[in-house]
Amino acid sequence: MKTVPFLCVAWLAAFGSAHAADEFASAKEAESMVVKTVAALKSNRAATLSEITAKAPKWIDRDLYPVVYDTTGKVLAHGQNDKMVGKELIDFKDPDGKLFVRERVDLAKSKGKFWQDYKFTDPVSKKVLPKQAYCERSGEDIVCAGVYKR
Repeated sequence: MKTVPFLCVAWLAAFGSAHAADEFASAKEAESMVVKTVAALKSNRAATLSEITAKAPKWIDRDLYPVVYDTTGKVLAHGQNDKMVGKELIDFKDPDGKLFVRERVDLAKSKGKFWQDYKFTDPVSKKVLPKQAYCERSGEDIVCAGVYKR
């Protein structure tokens, strides 16, 4: 009978952690979200910016959502925080003091498509975690979607 509790713990360890991993978006899914957003912006820019900020279900996937900036670091759409829209974030720093929006704008201008590392507060755990964003420049728009490194 002592094996039953052990088996329950083993099952939770094996399958519980696998389930938890499914709750968070992957790097591949972040890339897909950015590609989808860029295509939608090209099709109907105003509607897409509005839908993203309104948190339309097609723009939210678990912890994944797009953010759209202009080339000055101004937020044009934000899939989680509508209060950020219209704000100039060029001097916004992560908890380590990294000017990640400035770096993002610079990378968009020089590379066009890139991955960027920074730190951000996870809205679920409230912990500062390493995060990685995939971004693409499309005209004067910079589209990003980030995933936490878990």
